[in-house]
Amino acid sequence: MNNLKSISVHMLVLYLIFFSFANVFAQFPIPAGAILETLATGLKQPEGPVWIDNIGIVFSEIQANKINQWSPVDSITPFLFPSDSSNGLTLDLQGRLILTQMAKRRVARREPDGTITPLASTYNGKKFNSPNDIVVKKSDGSIFFTDPDFNIPLHQLKELTFQGIYRINSSGALSLLDSTLNKPNGICFSPDEKKLYVDESARDSIYVWDVVNDSTIANKKKFYAIPASGYNDGMKVDTAGNIYCTGPTGVWIVSPTGVSLGKISVPGSPSNCAWGDADRKTLYITGGSSLYRIRLATTTGVKDQGSLPLKIFKLLDNYPNPFNPSTIIQYQTIESGLITIKIFDALGCEIVTLVKEYKHPGLYTIEWNASGMPSGTYFCQLQAENSIQTKKLVLIK
Repeated sequence: MNNLKSISVHMLVLYLIFFSFANVFAQFPIPAGAILETLATGLKQPEGPVWIDNIGIVFSEIQANKINQWSPVDSITPFLFPSDSSNGLTLDLQGRLILTQMAKRRVARREPDGTITPLASTYNGKKFNSPNDIVVKKSDGSIFFTDPDFNIPLHQLKELTFQGIYRINSSGALSLLDSTLNKPNGICFSPDEKKLYVDESARDSIYVWDVVNDSTIANKKKFYAIPASGYNDGMKVDTAGNIYCTGPTGVWIVSPTGVSLGKISVPGSPSNCAWGDADRKTLYITGGSSLYRIRLATTTGVKDQGSLPLKIFKLLDNYPNPFNPSTIIQYQTIESGLITIKIFDALGCEIVTLVKEYKHPGLYTIEWNASGMPSGTYFCQLQAENSIQTKKLVLIK
């Protein structure tokens, strides 16, 4: 009888050990042979990627003061310039781009016509520090964001005595959720949105709260500590609830129970990541001066809200480029609509409006003569309906 009991106990222990290991390894999200691809390099502090259906991956380039888009067809092209040093990007329930703008210390929304609507810039009459990362709650469209103090614009004063986590509700009302972290950074929800995760860059730690009544957070707990020197940055979650936290030397993957599942090694220190492609099984990663992607076929990322409509207007590459003093600009439309084409300098100042007319479907050609302009980089921007497209022009004299 004692032998039977001993065998049963040993079997139970072995089962528990096997089950624990199987449970961990069953969730390991990196398939064998997965390769990290470099899509672009030479970027000036890329950050805050978000996938937009019909567009591709869209990301901030902070030091270049613009937002880029990348697709396999067009490679990298400007999406929004100037961006007022945008950082975190996401989409609201209507598919509009929500962005943090560090230069203006605010959270804003890009409207379908390309205009920018400020959503929040102060708390109790004092300017935010430097809104950083951002996420939209699917259940009600409310916006949650972090406000660390490490990107306050030069020569501007810090006005708040804390670094907060905030919520903007669907009516636009702002509320402070937490003020206890030192440099709160990446932010994401669990798939069921009952948990909110925020990492603290100053202490290399991820914290978790319960989301109460869809509007506030409670029961703060330390969830996981990144076991490497440096600081953690942007985060995303997959449909299994695993956390993907960018940080020292790579993307650290943590299970919903706080168990390390592994790391995607990335050169330097990656800054943020986002799920992309139609099936959301590719992880796009920004970091250092590059944009990367890796296919994780065994898992699916949580989808950002909405998408932008298919482009019915297209701005083609100008020629010649570089040019002196004239260049030919072509654009195409498959629907009738108001077309506006403007030229901006490298600082985002408008130089000239080349076109502002109602156009019928067709291919159109215009010429810009820049004989009175100095050598340098310029941007040609087409605006039509819900589309803004930008091309870089280089004048060399």
